[in-house]
Amino acid sequence: MKIAVIGSGYVGLVTGTCLAETGNDVICVDIDKDKVDKMRKGIVPVYEPHLDVIFQRNIKQNRLKFSLSLEEGIQDAQIIFLALPTPPGEDGSADLSYVLDVSENIGKLISDYKVIVDKSTVPVGTAEKVTAVIAKNAKVDFDVVSNPEFLKEGFAVDDFMKPDRVVVGTSSEKARVLMERLYKPFVRQGNPIIFMDEKSAELTKYAANAFLATKITFMNEVANYCELIGADVDMVRKGIGTDSRIGKRFLFPGIGFGGSCFPKDVLALSNSGKQEDYDFKIINSVLEVNHVQKLKLVEKVKNFFGNDLTGKKLALWGLAFKPDTDDIREAPALYMIDELTKLGAQIVAFDPEAMDNIKNTIGDKINYASNQYDALDNSDALLIATEWSVFRNPNFSKIKELLNDKIIFDGRNLYELDFMKDKGFHYESIGRKTITK
Repeated sequence: MKIAVIGSGYVGLVTGTCLAETGNDVICVDIDKDKVDKMRKGIVPVYEPHLDVIFQRNIKQNRLKFSLSLEEGIQDAQIIFLALPTPPGEDGSADLSYVLDVSENIGKLISDYKVIVDKSTVPVGTAEKVTAVIAKNAKVDFDVVSNPEFLKEGFAVDDFMKPDRVVVGTSSEKARVLMERLYKPFVRQGNPIIFMDEKSAELTKYAANAFLATKITFMNEVANYCELIGADVDMVRKGIGTDSRIGKRFLFPGIGFGGSCFPKDVLALSNSGKQEDYDFKIINSVLEVNHVQKLKLVEKVKNFFGNDLTGKKLALWGLAFKPDTDDIREAPALYMIDELTKLGAQIVAFDPEAMDNIKNTIGDKINYASNQYDALDNSDALLIATEWSVFRNPNFSKIKELLNDKIIFDGRNLYELDFMKDKGFHYESIGRKTITK
């Protein structure tokens, strides 16, 4: 099949590359000339494990191409994916201007039947809006389909190639047949392609992310209570996670969720409720608790050192919102940096992938280390904000040698309490007792 993907950000690039991997001819369209030039040379503009291998393979085999021209991209395409930004506005609502502007141009350009697919995460009713905008100018038949993505950063290629399910919202039998043909190679093991109406498909994405965000936030609240009463959140997590009705995933406590999806989608769902005069009480509480949780480690630092951190040098391991990505959107580390520097602290940070993005965002507000141990040199404490694998089994003797004092504030519960006690560290984590030297 001939496919166009409009927008070559994280979702668009993974979508286009994986569709090419199953034999489709894919052209990715983007307005960023520098990005398009790099992609034509085989350079992947985002960090995502394993994406580079299939990206370069499909370019070499001429199934994956790139263009700056919307007209060139869609002229031969049977299916056009819209993978465009929908950033939150000041009130939290999703900004659909990119989606609607491109849709208007598509209406002017199409000369035969096309299926236009909303791949971006969009509010309920967007398919109707896109249909109306295209219809203003289109002189041929078309269908608009909602096909939300469920990609986890760090696992996106596997998620796309072996999806738990594919959700397709359409009321058109013609579009249904094409979408089923497109996705059948990805569900050969029997996972479902679930067809539904467009509004239900749009809400499914928001509901899924809001539920997972709620699960994370619930466990963070339990962890905070564990600290007050002397319980161990790891034991509680295991105790409830073995209940098949609850499950083991998304129960690890920490310093809040971030990234491009959960914060934006939960906020957008809350705003959508307000537009219908409906108060999402649980969703609004999730947003409130998560904001506070991002500063949980800062509170621990203040309780230990005092509110004035002038003259304190703090090492920070992890800047990305989660491991295996360079994405810093809504990362807890950003909130921590802002608060700690206001209190006078000097921060030296290391992250395996996200430091360039942080530099582009906050510049020289903090210092950057070339490796995790350089960040420790002459620092008064170590803070851990991202659970990268490289941080899980470090050289603790080297940590002792480099830090001014043996103090670790761990926002991701990477280390066992008994182990840290044996090593002689002052160790504070989330939802567990404090280990003192």
